[in-house]
Formats: sequence, structure tokens, C-alpha cells
Amino acid sequence: MVQLYNLHPFGSQQVVPCKLEPERFCGGGRDALFVAAGCKVEAFAVAGQELCQPRCAFSTLGRVLRLAYSEAGDYLVAIEEKNKATFLRAYVNWRSKRTENSRVCIRMVGHKVEAPFSETLRDQMFIIEMPLSEPPLCISCCPVKGDLLVGCTNKLVLFSLKYQIINEEFSVLDFERSLIIHIDNITPVEISFCVGYFAVMSELEVLILKLELDPKNGERVNHHPHKTNNPMKQTEDGISNETSQFESDDFVICQKPMELLGEKSEQSGVSVTLESTGLADEKTKYFHIQHLLYRRFTPDISSYVSPDDIRLHSLQLLPIYKTGFLTSDGKNLSQEKELLSLFCFFSLPHVGYLYMVVKSVELMSVYQYPEKSQQAVLTPQFLHVITSNNLQCFTVRCSAAAAREEDPYMDNTLKACPQVSMDVCALRIQLFIGLKAICHFKNHIILLTKADPEAIPERRESPKRLLSKKDTSVKIKIPPVAEAGWNLYIVNTTSPMQLYKEMVDYSNTYKTVKTQSCIHLLSEAHLLVRAALMDASQLEPGEKTELLEAFKESCGHLGDCYSRLDTQHSHLALPYYKMSGLSMAEVLARVDWTVEDGSQKYEKGLIFYINHSLYEDLDEELSEMKLVCGFILEPRLLIQRRKGQIVPTELAVYLKETQPGLLVASVLGLQKNNKIGIEEADSFFKVLCGKDEDVIPQLLVDFWEAQLVACLPDVVIEELFFKLTSQYIWRLSKRQPPDTTPLRTSEDLINSCSHYGLIYPWVHVLISSDSSADKNYTEDLSKLQSLVCGPSFDIACIIPFLEPLSEDTIAGLSVHVLCHTRLKEYEQCIDTLLERCPEAVIPYANHELKEENRTLWWKKLLPELCQRIKCGGEKYQLYLPSLKETLSIVAMELELRDFLNVLPGDGTAAFFLPYLLYCSRKKSVT
Repeated sequence: MVQLYNLHPFGSQQVVPCKLEPERFCGGGRDALFVAAGCKVEAFAVAGQELCQPRCAFSTLGRVLRLAYSEAGDYLVAIEEKNKATFLRAYVNWRSKRTENSRVCIRMVGHKVEAPFSETLRDQMFIIEMPLSEPPLCISCCPVKGDLLVGCTNKLVLFSLKYQIINEEFSVLDFERSLIIHIDNITPVEISFCVGYFAVMSELEVLILKLELDPKNGERVNHHPHKTNNPMKQTEDGISNETSQFESDDFVICQKPMELLGEKSEQSGVSVTLESTGLADEKTKYFHIQHLLYRRFTPDISSYVSPDDIRLHSLQLLPIYKTGFLTSDGKNLSQEKELLSLFCFFSLPHVGYLYMVVKSVELMSVYQYPEKSQQAVLTPQFLHVITSNNLQCFTVRCSAAAAREEDPYMDNTLKACPQVSMDVCALRIQLFIGLKAICHFKNHIILLTKADPEAIPERRESPKRLLSKKDTSVKIKIPPVAEAGWNLYIVNTTSPMQLYKEMVDYSNTYKTVKTQSCIHLLSEAHLLVRAALMDASQLEPGEKTELLEAFKESCGHLGDCYSRLDTQHSHLALPYYKMSGLSMAEVLARVDWTVEDGSQKYEKGLIFYINHSLYEDLDEELSEMKLVCGFILEPRLLIQRRKGQIVPTELAVYLKETQPGLLVASVLGLQKNNKIGIEEADSFFKVLCGKDEDVIPQLLVDFWEAQLVACLPDVVIEELFFKLTSQYIWRLSKRQPPDTTPLRTSEDLINSCSHYGLIYPWVHVLISSDSSADKNYTEDLSKLQSLVCGPSFDIACIIPFLEPLSEDTIAGLSVHVLCHTRLKEYEQCIDTLLERCPEAVIPYANHELKEENRTLWWKKLLPELCQRIKCGGEKYQLYLPSLKETLSIVAMELELRDFLNVLPGDGTAAFFLPYLLYCSRKKSVT
């Protein structure tokens, strides 16, 4: 059962002042609404909360059966009916239509516009007629490129949007019929199209395809298509032929329901072939059709149903684009939208299905409606569904899925997002009498309502009769009453910020009763803000900054919830607090440490956050957390001052032996709250561990590492770098292991602190070549390597301190080569690796010799390898595979003449011949 919250996603509403009862309507970009009635289309200006005003009107050839708008190209397309014939027409430059009697130019698709007429087209609307061999049934426009897809019986026709360039200052929009997709035995009721993805829906079937341009492995498009042989289809056809003779008025044969995802959908039995419509002398194009989804439903004949109860409706492909295309002032840096995620929705009368269909095909959500639905529209934030008397608003998981597409490393200790599998909910069910149709654009929902006259069935048919293919629809008697009243409404949706605030306020009612419900509603609020930020083109000026603050605030609220939740998900307090931007002091200030009715108000989630933030590695009891706060309030529990000297208390000594992680966290808390200075803290740990001034205990190193992670304002990062690297180098050079077990490993630091970078892949190859390496020093070496690989480290400062670390060992060599690499001394590093560890040369080159340094492949590495192989020696067998890999890279990068110039003059021709052939063929292939 879907949970219902009584929120307010719908705001003010107004009536559209159209003159005739609307037959079709759709949104027009950011500021227009089109309404078709009779043989006319009216355009209305829609701007924010202002009243809807008529903008222009134009006549159509006949009654409008389908209507669609494309923001790319700013055109309107319609399927129109006149004298039982259907026509496909596109209305271009409609904004220039000043009055209903203004001149209109009509031309055929592909017709070249002559120069004398170009100036007249600049300021008047023109209509493009697109003739088809079969009647058009449905249409869809690509929201990215503006291409037009037309559905006919058993086929789809693709019209590519293009522009006829008249002169340097003026071009005319036009279409080119570029491809026909034949789909056997499917009559499309609805279609949807987005950058190569096609969704086709019949009454009980849904098919999703992807059209890919593949110059290597695709199949050439036929000018005269042939049907592919499909064993499964032939079998089904045979069954159909054999069983058709048994069908009568009382029986019907129903196929079983089926859901096939990904490659398995090719087994659906639906044959798909392509037919090119381009010119014969056009360059050959190769296309590949990829089957993504096939789903077939079966009517329920166990009870009385009418035909409408078993039909699919509301097919829709919803794209979400990559973010980061907007500057701080809201200007778009890229004209072309880049697809990030794509979702497909379709619905039966009582249940809706939402799929993700880009990198993988996956059923995300199933929507159970409380009553029979008539139509639905999907947005990045919500699913809006209409029944006969209700407008329903459901949450969706599109932003959660898109966030993981944009960042595959989303779920870790630094970042989190509510799961795609989280249950959806209904935010509101709004009463609307006589709902008939719905559409959505920008921040508006358009609703058509009409009070139905009483319809009296002439007779009640049996369910079998209604399902019979030879039966007609039930006959209705309409009493001779006046035409029922109708209205077309514009409902303004609530702004994301206003709805977010309402969700947060609503969640407060669950804080002390149902923690899980509180988390669920706050997760919905978080996803609402995420979705709004992803759809940045719809934001008003200044709204983005406000939403970014709300995003951080929502992360803080979720962190608070998970810090109180003692379940397997309590660890999520850590990443949400990290994303909130709150400091540890601010997090602790949000915690209510009091106890009510004997129950504590904090749980393991908060402990988990503290542990990881301060680099503890202990599963502590809840009472220990009180000590951290107590130490901050009363430092004398740990530290005493005698004659100006720092003296650890007995409790500090006890914690050093039993819980060193808690001790480090507590001293860090004291330093952050200005209860102890930097030098005093260092002295505290030295005295505590009984070490001289010149000896550094491991517990102090743990404290330095925690300081580096916490980024305390009074701590100079460069001094911490110096302290840590000096200690790592000293231990490695003296082969001195730490006196206690480190609280955190190098992997922990890399995952949790930006100053510790990922160790370069070639370093692992270099280290693995040393079979005699001492495992006792692995962690110090890895931490030193990680700091050198990090973004904040000043390499020039560490060079003077590397002298004790000998290059005679692989460990020392790795650090020296890393430092010289960071100083861009690549040639010296190549010489060193060729001499000491040839197997690491190619991994090194792959990682370092890129962009402006790519020439070193053939200017440095290739001649060095050739020279060393020529000299022979015991490393000949190690150099040879490196030379072959280098030749492959160079042959791919250089032209043939340049490649010949870098080859040695005294080389064996047979050895270099395969690479020369590859280089010579490369240009012809591309």
C-alpha cells in the first residue's frame, strides 16, 4: 500500500480562456500553451503566476487528432483529419503569427526555398506538409535534437530536423525523411522518442529500441527491407494460424504475459528491420538496432471488464541531462544537451511501471493506484496521475538513479543518496471532478475537465463477448441533453523550495514517533532538491543558490536522523554529515544529550560518524561518547598543568592503553575548541608515551593524521605535511616499525581525506617486483606514497629530506621516482625504471605520458628501448614486450611518414612490418 502524505505540491490555478471545447492540447516551451479545437489551434501566453492570455490563433486543415511541440526548432506538429483522410503538418515560426488572418506560407517537406521568397518567410508562419504512404497514427519529437518520429501501422518513420541555409543571416527550418523502422505485427497507439531511443506501445505491448550508428559492426540499412527470420516468431505465427479457426464469438486466444530485458528482449518474436530513405549516392551509413525492453500484458478474463480496462496508456521517455553546464550567473555553456539518464513510463489503468533504460534496463518502481487511472505524466520530480475525479501526485526515483549515473562512486563514506529501491509515496490526492486529460510543461499542469452526461448501456455483455476480436464496442445511448460543461485549467506546481520546506516541517511530526517515517519523508525532500538542481534550465535566477543551501540542509537533517537510528543503515550518518558541510563542533551542537523517559537520544550512527571523522577504529559503547563531550567541557579530566608543563592524568594513561582512538578524538576536540595549543598537544602525547623530545610515538602520528583530516583552522597544513613525511621517511630509512598499531591504514586515509591521493598504478607494479619487501613497513611506505600523489603536497620541499631514503631499495626507489615525476622529470624517471624495473616502464608511460608529454613515447622511450635491445644483455627478454607495446602506441598516434622517421635505421624490417601495416591502414579505416 502506497503511503499518503497530505502535502501541497499544487498551488494556484486559473482557467484557460479558450473559445471551443479543447480536443488536444500541449505545452509550448517555457511560455506557451497550444489548444486545438475544431479546425483551429489557439496559442496562449503562460508566464509564471500571471493570467493566461491569448497569443495567436491559426487554422488547421481539419480536426486535430494528435498534437506535439518541439522546443528544439520551436515548432508544432499535428496529425489532422479531413474527409476521413489524415495529414501530417508542422507549424513553424508560429510566434510571427500576429493575427488570425495573417499570411501563411505552405510548402512540402524538402522543398527548396527560393531566395526571393526567403525574406517573406522571416516574418510569417509557414506550414510544412509531410506526405506519408500510410496514415499517421501518433507522433513524438526528440527533446534534444528536434527530430520527428511518426508511428504508422507496423512501422515508424523518422524525420530529421535540418535547416535550409538561405544566406549568412537567415535559414529556414525543414525536415528530411531519413529512416523507416519496420516493426512486424505492432500497431502503435503511442510512441516516444529521445536521441536514438524509441519506445513503441500498442494496446497491450511495449517495445523499447535503441538505434546506434556503428561504422564497424553495424548492419547496412537496406533501401528495400527484408524481414529477418525469427524462429520464435514463426512458431507463434504457426500457433496463431492453427488456432484462428477455433476462435468464435465466445472464445478468444490470449498470449501469456512476458517481460524481457536487455539482450533477452530480442527473443520477443518482434521482427525489426530498417529501410533507408536517403538518396542512392549518399554515403553509406551503418546502423545497429539494440533491443532494450519488451513487455506484453494479458487481459484478465476472470471478471467482467470493459476494453478500456485492459489497455496501456501514457507512454513516455523522460531524459535527464548532465549537470554542470551552467555558470554561476545562470548562462548555458553548451547549446547541445548531453544525456545522462533516460527513463520510460507506461501504465495500465490500475498500475504504472517506471524503467531505467540507459546503461542497463531495470524496473525501478511500480505504482499501484487507488482507483482506475485515465492518463499520467512523468516529470523529474513527480508522477502526476488523473482518475475521473482525482489528481494524484506520486514521488519518483529518477534523481536517485541519475545521481548514481553521474557519480558511480556515490555510496561511500563521503557521499550518499537515498536508494532507488526506496518505496514511493503519494504526496497528495486532489479532488477534480470530471478529469479527462493532462499534460505538463515547465512548472504547470494542464487539466481538461468535463462533466459526463449520463450514459446508459443498451445491454450488458459477457466478458468473453467483450474480449472477442470479432465483437464491436458496447453501444451507448446518450440522452438528448445539452452538451456537458468543460474547463481547461492551468495548475501551477509549488516551487521546489516551498515544497521542500513543507516536507521538512511535516517530518518533525515523526521525530519522536516513527523514526523510519521521518527518514523516508526527509529522503523525499532530499531527492526533490536533487531533481530540481539537475533540471537547472527550469530554475529562476537566484533559485539555484537557495537550492544548494537546501541540499546541504537536507543532508544535515538526514545525518541527524541516522545518528539516532540504531539499525544497519546508521552508518549513513557519516556521508550525510560530510555532504552537509557541518563541522564536527556544529554536528555535536545539534545533538540533544539529555535523556527523556530513560531513553538516550543518540545511537551508533553518531558514534560511527565520530569514529570515522576522527580516525578511530573502535566499536565503542554509547557511554564513551559522553566522555568526549565531557573532556571538551572539562579538559582537566585528561590534562593537568604543573609549573607550566603539560602532564597527562591517570585517566589519559588508562585511555592510551585501552582506547587510544577515543583519546585521540578527545584531544582533537580540545584543540578544535581552543582548550589546548598545537605544541601543547604534541608535548602531551610525547609525555604520555614516555618518549624523549626527539622520538615520535605512533600515537602522536595518529594525532597528526587526524589533524590533517579535520583541517583545523589553526593548523598549518604544510607543517603537518613536514611532520608526517619526516616520520614516514625516518622509519623507512631506519627500518623502524611503529611502537603501537596505527589507528588507520593508508587505505582508510585515502578513502577519507583529500590530502591523501590514490597511489599511481605503476607504483604498485614497481613495489610488487620486490619479493623481499618487509611487510612491517608497508603502511608507512603507502602513506608516504599517497601524500606524494595527493593534490596538496609541495614536492620541492620534500626533496632535501629524501637523502636518508636510499634508492637501492625498491621502497626508496618508488618514492624518488614519484617525486621526480611530480616535478615533470619524465626522461630521468624512464631511464631509472628501464635500468631498475623494466616491467614498470609501460604502466608508467600509460599513466604519465599524456597530452603534451605524449611525444616522449617516440622521442624518449622508443629509442631507449631499441638501443638497449640492440645491446642485448640479461634484460633483453624484459625490454622486448615493452618495445612491442610502445610500437603499438606510436603506430596508433603518428602518421605513416612520421612513424617511419622515428624507427631505427638499422632495425630488422620484418620485426617492424606489422606496425607499419597497421599505421598505413589506420587512415583508410577511419
